[in-house]
Parts: sequence; structure tokens; C-alpha cells
Amino acid sequence: MTKDFKVIDEYYEAGRKALKSYVTGFVLAIFLTLVPYFMVVNHALTAQNLVWAVVLLGVLQFLVQVVFFLHLSRNSRSHWNIIVFIFTVLIVAILVAGSLWIMYHLNYNTMSDSPFNTNEGYIPQ
Repeated sequence: MTKDFKVIDEYYEAGRKALKSYVTGFVLAIFLTLVPYFMVVNHALTAQNLVWAVVLLGVLQFLVQVVFFLHLSRNSRSHWNIIVFIFTVLIVAILVAGSLWIMYHLNYNTMSDSPFNTNEGYIPQ
């Protein structure tokens, strides 16, 4: 009988630990959202320093989301999850870089002073 209670206690503790992790992550995420907001609204720093501060706090919030909500940490259980996450980030980076590259060249090739937009050699019908 006590063995059954021990199993129930282990499940209860695991649930409490998970809830504590989620609440901690939520509080940190709210904090890391409100701080940059109030910094921008109150013009707390110069423009360049404000951009750097907001980017830094955004990266910190990304790390909080990854650790507390996606549960990606350095323990051995999440080894494959980390590999899949890195692969996903790589694929998204390739898609974004490729899209930016295509849009840049599309903009370059449709500009009026582009060498591809001249009427040289054009014979009207």
C-alpha cells in the first residue's frame, strides 16, 4: 500500500515541479516583455543604445522561452530535442536568407538604372 502512495507522491512532485517551471518562465517572460516596452515608451536610453538593449532583452526572452517552455536543457534526455531544434533553426535561417537574397536581386533587376532594364537592342514591331 505504501508503494502506491510513493508512486502518487512522485507524480504529484513531478507536477509541482512542472508548474513551478511554467510559472517561473511566465513571470520572466512578462518581465522581459514589459522592461523593453517601458524603456521605449519613456525614452530611457539614446536611440542606438535602446536598440541594443531591446535586442539583448529579446534574446534573453528567447532563451527563457526555450528553457522554461520547450524544456531544452543540457540534460541527456533532451539531447535529440536540441538537435532537432538546431536543425529547425538552420532551416528557418536558410529560408529567411534565401528570401532576402531573392528580394534584393528582384529589387536590383527592376530598378530603372539596372543594366538589365535598358532598351539596347530592342527593335519595336
